[in-house]
Amino acid sequence: MKAFLRKRTTVGMACIVLSLILTLGIAPLLNRANSEQTTIVRLSQDVAKGALITKSDVETVRVGAYNLPSTILSSLDSVVNQYATVDMKQGDYLLPAKLSSVPLDAYLSRLDGTKQAISVTIKNLAAGLSGKLQAGDIVTLIASDYGELRTTTSPPELQYVEVLATTTSSGLEAKQAKDPSTDTDEQELPSTLTLLVMPQQATLLADLENKSKLHAALVFRGDTATALTFIDKQDAYFAELSAPKEESIHE
Repeated sequence: MKAFLRKRTTVGMACIVLSLILTLGIAPLLNRANSEQTTIVRLSQDVAKGALITKSDVETVRVGAYNLPSTILSSLDSVVNQYATVDMKQGDYLLPAKLSSVPLDAYLSRLDGTKQAISVTIKNLAAGLSGKLQAGDIVTLIASDYGELRTTTSPPELQYVEVLATTTSSGLEAKQAKDPSTDTDEQELPSTLTLLVMPQQATLLADLENKSKLHAALVFRGDTATALTFIDKQDAYFAELSAPKEESIHE
């Protein structure tokens, strides 16, 4: 019995010593880490994707440094006059991935004569994926009510097409535009899609625009590298079409 009591006493003393170590040693270190402050940049109001960030959109604040991302931006100079790559809300912290030094519509500078930019009309809400499409999406174009027979077709030439922009009837980027007929914050829905296409695709789209109702089906949204694999597949289709012609010329 005495041995049992001695063991309990030893265990109790060990627990007391451990609690003192935690209280006097580790706890102050944690409190010190939690109390450390740093200056960061955060949004003072909502900013839409593609918008130019101005001084009135941001502010510097002191916050706890514990567990902050290492890449968080702390200088106004690194944020002001940059373009938002995503929709951001008031109070959001700024990271390099959320900013771009060039406008998002700089896609037009990608046109080198090989491919073209063409816009097609979204004739109803469902045809444009309920207004959810955005730049960088890979879509398949489907034509309904096509021609005199009013058929529905999904041309192989339009299986994988990149969306360059979604634009409202007022000519603004869909994510930046608000309904001018109301005093609410409702955004205008896109009325056109601007697409990056080969010349053959542009000709086909112009015909479908006049003779059918175009629908866009989302195929992929994500990283650029994966998106390019879909575009490469579409380009390979046209390469195969042109191959027999080239052989016949050599003959």
